[in-house]
Amino acid sequence: MLSTAEALATLLSAASPIPGTESIPTLDALNRVLSADVISPLDVPPMNTSSMDGYAIRTEDLATDGDRRLPVSQRIPAGHAPEPLKPGTAARIFTGATVPPGADAIVMQEQTEAAGNEVTILHSPAPGEWITAQGADIRSGSIILPAGTRLTPQALGLAASVGCAELKVRRRVKVAVFFTGDELTMPGEPLKPGAIYNSNRFTLRGLLEKLGCEVTDYGIVPDKLDATRATLREAAQAHDLILTCGGVSVGEEDHVKPAVEAEGRLSMWQIAMKPGKPLAFGAVRRAAQQADAAATASVETFFIGLPGNPVSSFATFLLFVRPFVLLLAGMQTVEPRALSLRADFTQKKADRRNEFLRARINPAGGLDLFPNQSSAVLTSTVWGDGLIDNPPNHAISAGETVRFIPFSELLN
Repeated sequence: MLSTAEALATLLSAASPIPGTESIPTLDALNRVLSADVISPLDVPPMNTSSMDGYAIRTEDLATDGDRRLPVSQRIPAGHAPEPLKPGTAARIFTGATVPPGADAIVMQEQTEAAGNEVTILHSPAPGEWITAQGADIRSGSIILPAGTRLTPQALGLAASVGCAELKVRRRVKVAVFFTGDELTMPGEPLKPGAIYNSNRFTLRGLLEKLGCEVTDYGIVPDKLDATRATLREAAQAHDLILTCGGVSVGEEDHVKPAVEAEGRLSMWQIAMKPGKPLAFGAVRRAAQQADAAATASVETFFIGLPGNPVSSFATFLLFVRPFVLLLAGMQTVEPRALSLRADFTQKKADRRNEFLRARINPAGGLDLFPNQSSAVLTSTVWGDGLIDNPPNHAISAGETVRFIPFSELLN
């Protein structure tokens, strides 16, 4: 069996950014991936600004121990252009307002006493105090967001802060998804003997949409070779990736493997991981005359087949499909960040495979383990905060430090 690291390296070596870019409004760019650097055309802030409500002064006017009363020569709200500050005077100023030329410090209003048109300064500020200098955040000409950045809400705010109304982004990754198994039933339909509800359809579609993919859902495909091949051919035409769940084993009713082999190429991997183990990776040929030119320059569409057990499909998606899709989308860094946390449990039995245990962070900052780690127990994925990456042949003792990958890293 391949180790998790070997399988992931092999999978990711096949991925490269898909062609196709577009310019879209910054307001609509959440979760999209930049295709070009965002370069600031201006300083931020574009002028010296006050970071407090108070009074703008010249520090030299307070150099003596004499009268610290100053006449107020002007009032400066945010968004208004000030006049130069007259020597021996103060300017009433508000947070975010432009510091008047000549002023070199702000005295917060709590350190002053105002009476009529005068203000008494009760504090001796240092030059630059409570002034945010022009360009303190961003310098004109600097790269504020490099190509390959996936746009978060704060990244959109940063782009907007330098006046970007539009952003150049890569097109969305187009993913076709379908599910096999005559036992599968959709919620809302009667559950016949031997049937189960198709939870994987909801989980995997949600995961793909959360990654910003453009998803085509072909639903449940009958357990027939010709139906599976026909769906693969149709899905290959205008998609970058075909994702399936179940049907990749070698049983008489498992038609995905022979169907992909007939329509393209397939590698079946046995991965030394729990839950998971079986993973299929390959490609389906695309009929060139029918292909969507915007989809990809390749004559193939990638194929990934996930195991059918709900926790296995969930875990293998997070660990393998997610980084693969993000590389297709143009991201450069796809490895999730892990935490080193204390195990507040003991697991005496070690497994020869790399285990990914569902756990959650307790109020003491340690990790509790979900009591049933079966690959069929979807409850654990909702109860947990993430996965413990436990090496092969390693029993866990209470108090030891383990590697924990939060779902917050794996679901974004």
